[in-house]
Amino acid sequence: MSLALTPEQEDLVAALRGFLDAEVESRRTREVMETRDGVDLELWRRMNTELGLGGALVAEEHGGTGLGLPELALIMECAGRAPVGVPLLSTTLAAVALSTVADPGPAAEPLRALASGTSITAPALSAADVRAEPTKTGWTLHGTAEFVLDGHVADLLLVAARTPDGNALFAVDPATPGVTRRRLGMIDLTRPMSTVVFDAAEARALCAPDAQPRIARLLDVAAIALAAEQVGGAARCLELSVAHARTREQFGRPIGSFQAIKHMCADMLRAIEPARSAVYFAARAAADDSPEAPMLASLVKAHCSEVYADAAGATVQIHGGLGYSWEHDAHLHFKRAKTGELLFGDPARHRARLADLAGL
Repeated sequence: MSLALTPEQEDLVAALRGFLDAEVESRRTREVMETRDGVDLELWRRMNTELGLGGALVAEEHGGTGLGLPELALIMECAGRAPVGVPLLSTTLAAVALSTVADPGPAAEPLRALASGTSITAPALSAADVRAEPTKTGWTLHGTAEFVLDGHVADLLLVAARTPDGNALFAVDPATPGVTRRRLGMIDLTRPMSTVVFDAAEARALCAPDAQPRIARLLDVAAIALAAEQVGGAARCLELSVAHARTREQFGRPIGSFQAIKHMCADMLRAIEPARSAVYFAARAAADDSPEAPMLASLVKAHCSEVYADAAGATVQIHGGLGYSWEHDAHLHFKRAKTGELLFGDPARHRARLADLAGL
C-alpha cells in the first residue's frame, strides 16, 4: 500500500487481506460459481461475524462500525484481489443509500439488519425504468430494474424510482406480490446480477420525492467503490504475472528476463499506482462532499475500468496457455474486469459526463 494510512486503516487492510488470503480458495470459488444462486453465503456469514463487513458503513448507533468512504475504498481494493461471490459491493452501497438518501426514521431498521449481518440488501440505483405511483395506502412500483447486484438472493430491495414529483428511494420486500426476480447469465460468474420486474408491487417510501441529488451522489460513490475494486484486481494481476515470470522458463531462462515480459509488467505497475492515488483522492472528495466529487467519480471509473481490463488481458498473455485454462485465476480477473467496465456506466459514458461537467 503506497498511500499514507492511519493506524486504524492499516489494521483494516491487514485484517481483510489476511482473511481473504487464508479463506478464499479457487476451488471453492469455482464450486460456488456453478450453483444456482452463485453466492457463497457461508463465506459471507464469516466475513460478517469475523470482520463486520456488513455493518462497516453503518453508523455505530445502528450497530455498525461507522467507517467512511475512504475506508470503503480500502475495503473494495482489498476485495478486488479475490473475485468471489459474496454480496459485499451491494451491501456497502445499500448502507450508503440508507445513510445518505433515506430519511433517518425509515432507514433505522434496515440499517440494523445490515449491521447484524442477517440481511442481504440489494440496491437498484437507476430510476430511469421504474416509476412509483401513489395509492390510498402508500406506493406501488411499475417497471423493470436491470443488472441488480445480488437481487435474486436479497432479503430487501432498495429501488430508486420516478414519482410524479421527482425521484425517491423505496424499500420493497421481494416476497411482495408483483415482484419477479430472475438471475441473469453473466460473463463474470463471481458477480451475480438479476433483473427485477415490478408489476404494481407495494413499496415503502424511504424519503421525500426530491432525492435526485442524493441519488446522483450515491451513483458517484458506487463508481468510486467499483474503481477501487478494479485497482485491487489490477494489482493482483500484476502479482500473478510477476510470480509466473520468475518461475516459468523458456529457452533455459525465466521468461521474466525477456524484454517484452518486462515491459508488460512495468506498464501494469505504471498504470496501477496513479490509478490508486486517484481513487483515494476521489473517495476523500466524496466524503467531504466536494463539488469536484462528480467529476472525480467519472474520471476514476473511466480510467480504472481500462487499467484493470488491460492488466487482466496482459496477465492472460504472460501466462500463455495456462492463462486460458479454467483452473487458473487469470480468467476470473479478466471476466470481472470486462463486466466492471460496463457496470455503473462504461468509460465512454463517463468521459462524456466528465466533459459535460467540465463545460467542454
